[in-house]
Amino acid sequence: MNVIIIDDEPLARSIVKEYLQPYSTINIVAECSDGFEGLKAIQQYQPDVVFLDIQMPKINGFEMLELIDNPPSVIFTTAFDEYAIRAFESNAVDYLLKPFSKDRFDKAVQKYLGQKKTFSPNTESVLTRAAQSPVQQNRIVVKDGSKIKIIPVSQVQYLEAADDYVKIFTAEGTFLKKKTMGYFEQTLQSLQFVRIHRSYIVNTQLITRIDAYDKENHIVLLSTGAKLQVSKNGYSRLKEVLGI
Repeated sequence: MNVIIIDDEPLARSIVKEYLQPYSTINIVAECSDGFEGLKAIQQYQPDVVFLDIQMPKINGFEMLELIDNPPSVIFTTAFDEYAIRAFESNAVDYLLKPFSKDRFDKAVQKYLGQKKTFSPNTESVLTRAAQSPVQQNRIVVKDGSKIKIIPVSQVQYLEAADDYVKIFTAEGTFLKKKTMGYFEQTLQSLQFVRIHRSYIVNTQLITRIDAYDKENHIVLLSTGAKLQVSKNGYSRLKEVLGI
């Protein structure tokens, strides 16, 4: 069984390595000190399970997992917040709150080993729950070719549905994120971002005008020059948020 350890603290990585030594069937294929290294290692080695810290520099553990098309099973080693704990309890293999004992570590490993034949990692559900944390609502992390781009939410102009992806429009350009519109509708601040159409979520701070398009539809004009269609339901949501 191949394992990757991702943690920015050398001592924390060494503890996990030490605790894994008695397991002859477990092979540590990589150690990583940040999310960038972790992403490359997971793509290269396709591990069975990852021991992952959350609070890391550059990009955190959740943001790293979001960039992987088929995330592996994860045992979190962290001291993260209440949103994450609730997500872990229902969807993760297990989570270890630092500092954790060898006995608690062994229980997590045994839990995974006992479940791995039937276990289907539900990492996506963990990420959806964790995204409700205020810590996660301030920025969006995307892959831009071989690079990783961190987009502050304040710079997002609007989002557009694009099959299995969402297009994120900013002043710097357009970026793709493998998420659903429903995900962003749930996680973005509802007073700033409104779902105006099945295909669009708009930053309300950029709206300069709303024009009638036909009997039941409207068009919003943004300060950037973009024109977006507004559905009947979307118009009702807009009026409520804008107080018109």
